[in-house]
Amino acid sequence: MSHTSPFLLTMGDPNGLGPELIVRHFGTAPPLASSILVIGPAEALAWHARLAGTLPFWREVDHPLAAETHGPGVFLFCPPQVRGRTWTPGQATAQGGLAAGLSLEAAMPLLLSGAARAVVTAPLNKAMLKAAGFDFPGHTEFFAERAGVGRENICMHLAGPRLRVSLATTHPALKDVPGLITGPRIRRCLELTSAFTARLGLTAPVAVCGLNPHAGEDGTIGREETLIIAPAVQSAREAGLPVVGPFAADTLFHRAAAGEFSAVLAMYHDQGLGPLKLLHFNESVNVTLGLPFVRTSVDHGTGYDLVGTGRASLGSLREALRLAEQLTGLPTESTAGL
Repeated sequence: MSHTSPFLLTMGDPNGLGPELIVRHFGTAPPLASSILVIGPAEALAWHARLAGTLPFWREVDHPLAAETHGPGVFLFCPPQVRGRTWTPGQATAQGGLAAGLSLEAAMPLLLSGAARAVVTAPLNKAMLKAAGFDFPGHTEFFAERAGVGRENICMHLAGPRLRVSLATTHPALKDVPGLITGPRIRRCLELTSAFTARLGLTAPVAVCGLNPHAGEDGTIGREETLIIAPAVQSAREAGLPVVGPFAADTLFHRAAAGEFSAVLAMYHDQGLGPLKLLHFNESVNVTLGLPFVRTSVDHGTGYDLVGTGRASLGSLREALRLAEQLTGLPTESTAGL
């Protein structure tokens, strides 16, 4: 990896908000001093540029490793299998899922070889991804499997200005969550979250949520806290990690937002992301911890109902790009002035 290696930006579902946000973000930006390689259908990007009255700001390349992608500017690589297709902005289709999946497949060899500095992902539709034949529930699981680290070794994290939240489980049905809460899983998430917050220069401990109301009330409501969660937290503390808990979730997030903790480890998706999005909707960033490369993402979905209206916020995409640059440890050039 070098200062001239491009950042990757996958378009996600081309019928969703991805191409519109890319056009709005980069179409009015000052000339870039670094390289952004967008991966996705050129036709989708062009459609939104015409709608916005924006001149094309990207150069299309035939290969993602084309020499010019190591110079400044925005470049676009369209996977051959989706070239020339017709897109339906604002509608969920299997074709949109196909384009999203193939864009991710095109990104992987660049990331694993170090030919790309990081990847930022625009939103995809999980149902359409599955309809197109891709057997994984979302970006997080895809990168974990393709990178060879396994789903059990990564941790989904959402970072906002005041509140940062990791998830012990990602996207299972709620009825399946208790069986997925294990000591090794909690320990791994605490290791990754502590390392991440330290990288951001934060010194407060990471706090852990209980699974049950009132963190189980010493086993009277549920026993996961006493049998699994508390022992895992204690094991992490004995290993030198700055972690505390488990605490009742209904008060923990208030304390974390006030600065008492550097991050929270929640047990399941909505337990953690409800409070985070209440505070930081349109400005938080999804980060996959534990990968051998930097991956950040917007914190929202495809937003089909907003496509083409110009009302969707650019905040999360902007912050995802900035955090990716911060985490690479390289100069923050590619979004200068934005």
